[in-house]
Amino acid sequence: MINEEIRDPEVRLIDENGDQLGIVDIRTAQKMADDKELDLVKIAPNSKPPVCKFMDYGKYRFEMSKREKEQRKNQKIIELKEIRLSATIDVRDMEIKAKNCTKFLADGNKVKVSIRFRGRQITHNEIGREVMDRFFEMVAESAVKERMPKMEGRSMFMILAPKSETKKENKK
Repeated sequence: MINEEIRDPEVRLIDENGDQLGIVDIRTAQKMADDKELDLVKIAPNSKPPVCKFMDYGKYRFEMSKREKEQRKNQKIIELKEIRLSATIDVRDMEIKAKNCTKFLADGNKVKVSIRFRGRQITHNEIGREVMDRFFEMVAESAVKERMPKMEGRSMFMILAPKSETKKENKK
């Protein structure tokens, strides 16, 4: 609440430098704020009496929004990329997918590696686990298993995360 929105009969007043001015009638506090060309802002509404402070409220809101934008800019959003394999994948195809996986991990993203079993392949899920293990060996220098290979319905998946050394090298 600012200026005329404050309805309390008296408030504890703090000036723009942080010095306490004591308990003052609301009209007197508003007149003092107008004389200094500042806003009267209620900063602690639950205390008895409420605490109000002199400040340039527009400047304060501008600085807060600027600070929030800066925090959002510095925030790194990690995406979950997906690479699909099959139980009958060829070695060269797996090398290409491993190369793409390494790129994703180098960018700092996590990678979900999945195998979808078709038809009777579901009865031989150990083949899918072997494919997953071979794929992980190809990307082992830049990845760490965040979630081990796991069956869910007709598909098996594992999640890979970038190694911490890889992140540090990319920043340099």
